[in-house]
Amino acid sequence: MILSGQLGLDPALQPATLVAGGAAAELRQALHNASALLIGEGATLADVVKATLFLPDLSDFAACNEVWMEFFDAPRPTRSAIGVAGLPLGAHAEVELWAFAPRD
Repeated sequence: MILSGQLGLDPALQPATLVAGGAAAELRQALHNASALLIGEGATLADVVKATLFLPDLSDFAACNEVWMEFFDAPRPTRSAIGVAGLPLGAHAEVELWAFAPRD
């Protein structure tokens, strides 16, 4: 299962709006949202095997890495961080997750 383009959107707001607080807060929300999507498909964040983090400002990496440690236990999934010129909605972070959860 692939979850692409996960932004830090607050699903309680209509229309959905990016959470305040910059890259770390947005990544935290994006991972909460991704977790809910995975659970809906019978998987969890523990099933994530690869991730890509997109950041317009790579100086946000350290703060995002702290958030990453909150959500993933060792051994953590393989991850790449890529600096980009911009993200949708002016986001400060976007994450793509690849999960492997065999189905019966």
